[in-house]
Amino acid sequence: MIKTYLVILFLMVSTFAFSQTNTDYLYSVGFRGYSYAQMPKIMDQTNGNTYLNTYFNSLILKFNDKEFSYRLNGSYMSRNESFFNNCAGCELVNGKMKDYSFKVGFEKNFSYSTFQPYFALDLGYRSNKFDGVSNNINPILNSDAVNMPIPPNQVIATKEGFTITPVLGLKISPMKQISIFVESNLEFFYSYERQESVPQDISNVRSLSRFHKTEYLFNPVSVGIQFHLGSKN
Repeated sequence: MIKTYLVILFLMVSTFAFSQTNTDYLYSVGFRGYSYAQMPKIMDQTNGNTYLNTYFNSLILKFNDKEFSYRLNGSYMSRNESFFNNCAGCELVNGKMKDYSFKVGFEKNFSYSTFQPYFALDLGYRSNKFDGVSNNINPILNSDAVNMPIPPNQVIATKEGFTITPVLGLKISPMKQISIFVESNLEFFYSYERQESVPQDISNVRSLSRFHKTEYLFNPVSVGIQFHLGSKN
């Protein structure tokens, strides 16, 4: 029985020592392989802030200290979007959305066991731009009775601003130099928004609107991997 207790104790001590290997390295580099993230609202899209599945679009660099890790995050995404604007029977908008962000912050582990829950706080800058074409699909305005075809509009909508992002995460280290992490965060996005519209007719009269907006973007899950480099020993 004593031997059994000694074996269990040895395993517990070994696990504890192995789990602290993250702090034995000067820095870590990694990427988010998958994220399910809420995106900034484009114009007045009827379905609000949409959730998107993204893959391998974010990089992370961490400088490890005894108590804290200091984080640098960068992400980029470009994809085609199609949505209804104002209402489901009003306008159909098609175009390309580009979104990128850069954040700096810190990370603090709650424990140094095999499973390491942690808290992080990131501050940064985000830019979201949509460039596309809006078509009025109202069946009344486009009917033969009205006989007034409405030209499409070239639309450009941009949002640029600051973000504050509290993060909760969990790390698992299957090897000394590698950690797998899962994160969830809520991003506060304060932006300056600019919407430009130009009808594709003979007049080409441009309309321009400007706003300041605050959005709360929930990112339920991100999964990634980190590689620990630069041993302190």
